Amino acid sequence: MSNFGVKAWLAGLFLISLVGIIGYELTKERLKSLSIKSASLPIKYVRTEGEFQYLSKDDVKDILQPLVVTSFFDADMQAIHSAVSTLPWVDAVTVKRIWPDAIDIKVHEKQPFARWGKSALITESGVIFMPNNNILIQNMITVTGPELQQVKVLEIMKGIKTALDDHSMELAEFNVSDRWAWKIKLVTGMEILLGQDEQLKKLKRFLRTLTVLTQGQLDAMAVVDLRYPNGYAVSWRPGTIEIDWKAFTNPNNEQQAREKRY
Repeated sequence: MSNFGVKAWLAGLFLISLVGIIGYELTKERLKSLSIKSASLPIKYVRTEGEFQYLSKDDVKDILQPLVVTSFFDADMQAIHSAVSTLPWVDAVTVKRIWPDAIDIKVHEKQPFARWGKSALITESGVIFMPNNNILIQNMITVTGPELQQVKVLEIMKGIKTALDDHSMELAEFNVSDRWAWKIKLVTGMEILLGQDEQLKKLKRFLRTLTVLTQGQLDAMAVVDLRYPNGYAVSWRPGTIEIDWKAFTNPNNEQQAREKRY
């Protein structure tokens, strides 16, 4: 290689090295500039939006506090989203930055449809959740059922509630055992045992007999056992006057049956 060629090669190598050094310094200065810029934009406002009926804004504030003590650019949106989502009453949440110094959080609250077991609640779509506060919700049906079968149990309960509502009977509890035996409890305290087969058919059969009973007689029923193929048995509350059922089944004795009613 000639002296000219060696010099040209060395000159090229020098230029490449120089460009690399300049690029490195520019990148370092840019990163430093971004860091300074980031640090100069602290989060001043955290806006929480949503209709809160059961969820406490203090709970949201407490869980957000350690995540928003940072700059606008350094705030971790995913971490904020995950933290708020862990609150039992939260159904859905969206998080976004609002230039230049705010974080906007929109929260959608779960709407309880019924109680599930002793301490949990369930939404109409079948989502079970355990609230960490003892909120007393009036007139809420208690439902229990086999594990992982809450959606099916809830749909059955809705049908039963509709059938009872049509006869001015208010459902208080609906229980399905692990062997799929159904039990109903009304607001009046009456319990209805439906067994493991043809439960809806048996319930409809019982409801058809209500036309021959007075309200007082219905109120006096403690337990109605529908687990029989062609009828049902009744356990009465203490002090109930004995009813002559033959009078109800004999049209000629209709007047006699009425005289025995309350």
